[in-house]
Amino acid sequence: MLKLELSTSLVFCFLSFLFLFLVSFKSIFTSFSSSTSKSAKIPSSFPLIGSFFAFYPNRNRFIQWTSDVITTIPTSTFVLNRPLGRRQVFTANPSNVQHILKTHFHNYQKGDIFRTNISDLLGDGIFNADGENWKFQRQVASHEFNTKSLRKFIETVVDIELSDRLIPILSAAAANKTVLDLQDILQRFAFDNICKIAFGHDPAYLLPSLPQEKFAVAFETAVRISSKRFEYIHPLFWKTKRFLDIGSEKQLRIAVNEIREFAKELVKEKKQELGEKSSLESVDLLSRFLSSGHSDEIFVTDIVISFILAGRDTTSAALTWFFWLVSRHPDVEKEILKEINEKSEAASFEEVKDMVYTHASLSESMRLYPPVPVDGKQAVDDDVLPDGTVVKKGMRVAYHPYAMGRSEKLWGTDWAEFHPERWLAKRDAATGKRNFVARDAYEYPVFQAGPRICLGKEMAFLQMKRVVSGVLRRFRVVPAFEEGVEPEFITYLTSKMKGGFPVTIEERRFSGFPASE
Repeated sequence: MLKLELSTSLVFCFLSFLFLFLVSFKSIFTSFSSSTSKSAKIPSSFPLIGSFFAFYPNRNRFIQWTSDVITTIPTSTFVLNRPLGRRQVFTANPSNVQHILKTHFHNYQKGDIFRTNISDLLGDGIFNADGENWKFQRQVASHEFNTKSLRKFIETVVDIELSDRLIPILSAAAANKTVLDLQDILQRFAFDNICKIAFGHDPAYLLPSLPQEKFAVAFETAVRISSKRFEYIHPLFWKTKRFLDIGSEKQLRIAVNEIREFAKELVKEKKQELGEKSSLESVDLLSRFLSSGHSDEIFVTDIVISFILAGRDTTSAALTWFFWLVSRHPDVEKEILKEINEKSEAASFEEVKDMVYTHASLSESMRLYPPVPVDGKQAVDDDVLPDGTVVKKGMRVAYHPYAMGRSEKLWGTDWAEFHPERWLAKRDAATGKRNFVARDAYEYPVFQAGPRICLGKEMAFLQMKRVVSGVLRRFRVVPAFEEGVEPEFITYLTSKMKGGFPVTIEERRFSGFPASE
């Protein structure tokens, strides 16, 4: 044991020395600084340190950098050599994506690397699970996404949160001419919604006072720090910080404890509620799992935390970038308003489903700014991808929705344009309507694809379309960035606008679109 500890210490000291040595030659890195998609090349690799010289200056724009590299390679695939011999495949090739997510699904799992990095937060929840554990969670959760549940979600949870909380906050901001962080507002909205669905609990995070709910703040901290673990030169660095309980790892421990204590209390309350009633008036996700016979508090807490991550961060991220893009494209906004105005003010479930142009606009927005820009798996055994890339057992293999949305091969020379019409068929001669035309899931894996395709895809679209309808019918969303400033795309497991999305809100006061009373 002493020898093992000494050996580990020596390795860590050597890596620390190497890191400091490299950082001291910062001038070397500047020659490898962030590049445009026209000049990005497969990064050079060196013994021991791999492609560190290329990676380090791009560490704060890793998604954009890997996208730049991928979109200049004929196969849309490259292998990144990380320090100490670790290698990772990045691909935007639809054939490879189908191979990973469907054809050879059994060979590509979340794996030890991902689970270790994210386990403090997600434990054994569905997004951190493989095998029978994953199958069980998916099977139980699938009952929450049937048509009856979706209708109830839209007509009760979303509509109440929209009319009683979101709209009044936007109205007040318009009247007082205040600047809001719309990213924060949308996260609060989504957080309230998912807690009602997952826990049967209303955290009331979206109130006029915009309270700093301890659970929500801790959740944001835990997601940010957990995602940063993937950026370390080697896991030994963050593991050492965790062992010493210092820095960001200490913050993570405190945040995770806050999350789990809150969630455990809700689990206990739900258990008590289930014990006192023969049947519940409403069945939420937590109730379903507790009624399935798996009542271990830690396990159930893991499950619920995973669904909060999915429900809170993905839809809010998609809507944040959507409202920014629409604000820059008045022609698109006009078409969306035309469609909204054809529906009733409190659009019904069927009307929301029928919002074809809005659906196309959201799909187009997520093409350019996917809520999960990169997703990785780990190879169980040796394999060869359809494009000839050799994958060794234990290697990480990541498919890259962000790069795929910027691929000229997939979307044509106008890929950079925000053009919802690319998702619509020609107008029907009889009805004059245009139908939505979905793209192949392996060309547009924004919701994953294959056996692990997102269970909440339809729920997410319904929620987003109802929000868009409710907000844009009454308001214009006007970005309030300083002149010349563009929002910066970053990712903490899911995508974000760095520093938030400052906006002003304007009431609509012209014929055909009602203003507030």
